[in-house]
Amino acid sequence: YQVSGEYAMIRAAAERGWLDERAAALESLLTIRRAGADLIITYFAEDAARWLAEG
Repeated sequence: YQVSGEYAMIRAAAERGWLDERAAALESLLTIRRAGADLIITYFAEDAARWLAEG
């Protein structure tokens, strides 16, 4: 799972224009997957599903 603090950090940085929310969130989720997770629980679930569907 991805903790709420990590979600909040990415969200806040994106709101301030410090990083691209989509890229940072997907990279964060990808690192969890690379570590061997078969399932990821995250506050980004709806956004990530939309981003991945968009391609």
